[in-house]
Amino acid sequence: MAVRLLSHELSDLCLGKPALRSLSVTSTIAEALEVLKTSDDNFVSVWSCDHKAKTSSGFESAAGFCDNYDDDDCRCVGKVCMVDVICYLCKDENLVSPSVALKEPVSVLLPKIPGLVLHVEPSCSLLEAIDLILEGAQNLVVPIKTKLSNKRKQHQKPSPTVTVHKGREFCWLTQEDVIRFLLSSIGLFSPVPAFSIDTLGIISSEILTIEYHFPASAAIGAISRTLVDQTSVAVVDSEGCLIGEISPFTLACCDETVAAAVKTLSSGDLMAYIDCGGPPEDLVRVVSSRLKERNLNGMLEHFSMSMSYGGFSSSSSDEESMAASPLPRSGRYSRSMSYSARMVRRAEAIVCHPKSSLVAVMIQAISHRVNYVWVIEDDCSLVGIVTFSDMLKVFREHLETIA
Repeated sequence: MAVRLLSHELSDLCLGKPALRSLSVTSTIAEALEVLKTSDDNFVSVWSCDHKAKTSSGFESAAGFCDNYDDDDCRCVGKVCMVDVICYLCKDENLVSPSVALKEPVSVLLPKIPGLVLHVEPSCSLLEAIDLILEGAQNLVVPIKTKLSNKRKQHQKPSPTVTVHKGREFCWLTQEDVIRFLLSSIGLFSPVPAFSIDTLGIISSEILTIEYHFPASAAIGAISRTLVDQTSVAVVDSEGCLIGEISPFTLACCDETVAAAVKTLSSGDLMAYIDCGGPPEDLVRVVSSRLKERNLNGMLEHFSMSMSYGGFSSSSSDEESMAASPLPRSGRYSRSMSYSARMVRRAEAIVCHPKSSLVAVMIQAISHRVNYVWVIEDDCSLVGIVTFSDMLKVFREHLETIA
């Protein structure tokens, strides 16, 4: 059984994975927003191609069919999500005129850290994939082996945002995909999965925190960092007890106007604002009022238009109509009619205890679609965090013994 596990290639993990939606590196941030708001995935891949194909909307992008180019001509160079846009709009110069900021190329959102997204072959082994992830890769871009027939290509229109290259589409694999795959063979690692995370020494004390009453804007840098680290910002009280979190996974389910809330609310109020129940009416008024006080008229207009889309105005002269109309929710279901098919995150932190078993923490993280679990004591004091990366190190060491 162990030999069988080690014999698996990445193509085995790609079964059933959807083809990547993609954007050209020259697309605008506004175009990226359009794709993100209609996507079931939190991220969209960004491609650099020497050739171009027209999308159904007329934009030039990496989408379309391409059969006559080498692989080096068309490569995924990164990924973007709503959190990238939110942090970008939180910059002072972009708050003044969001409409201008959104016309910038999506390339300005890409992190300058090399190796976050890597191309690999379907024949890449499971061990090689784990090693790449432990070296810092977040997404492994894999060609989907099934080739489109010539007849099918003649009658099939290219998707506006799906990359098809040399008759092949692409998917990508994440830490979560690998952890899920290992969980399906968890018995092979016995007795390690039953050990506590404390015993295994995988609780990290390198965490980013902010106090509940501190301005959320003070956490913008930390939010950007946790997006790269695939973790979260812990919201704590003055004694270091965990209250909640400002998570990129939750922010990714919001729209870009949350940037206004990040810049004007406290960390505690921001948690309430981005919770999946939707922004409370009083906090919407606070955000609108503070934008006006700071003369951030560009963001105020953008924010008000978004709020008005839900059937009300956030201006003080229309408070009665606001109270009478349902608020648009900050979660992803405000971005698409397909809410029922989406995972919407709450601002409540997912926690475990130092004596929790490795397999229990794995299941917790997977069931909540996060890459980490906070570790707390019985009095809610924050001990640290356990990540998928920490878990993969344990399994990688065990695989060494059975290789």
